[in-house]
Amino acid sequence: MNKVIPADALQDHVGQEVGVTDWLTIEQDRIDQFADATDDHQYIHVDAERAAQTPFGGTIAHGFLTLSLLSALSSRGGGLKLENTVMGINYGLDRVRFVNPVRSGQRIRARFNLSSAEEKTPGRYLTRYAVTVEIEGEEKPALVADWLGMTVVDKNA
Repeated sequence: MNKVIPADALQDHVGQEVGVTDWLTIEQDRIDQFADATDDHQYIHVDAERAAQTPFGGTIAHGFLTLSLLSALSSRGGGLKLENTVMGINYGLDRVRFVNPVRSGQRIRARFNLSSAEEKTPGRYLTRYAVTVEIEGEEKPALVADWLGMTVVDKNA
């Protein structure tokens, strides 16, 4: 569950870790479904026999699959939620690096650090999170990203 705070307290959290999610297992079925959805059936993702012959030792998740899970992970306790939120909008990414592959069956979780927050117009807050997606038992993370979001709040509520 995300921590709910008033918009005027947002600046108090800049520079702090604001959430760590529970672990999420990346099953082969999810990888296969992502391959179907994106039409990316490269063997390192979907062919266990061929992928076993690579340095990965088996199939790995698409980097973009791991990246796409940021939305789900953030809703599971990865960030802050402002009181009276009307909607949250994915505003983009300034930096993404795929550091370490996620092997089928491994578990990931995300750490969210609020890097900046700014009220762009009344009731619209642009946030930047430094996100690290960790792989259980691995030193190097799966990915690091600077993720931007726009939160719209009802100032009359």
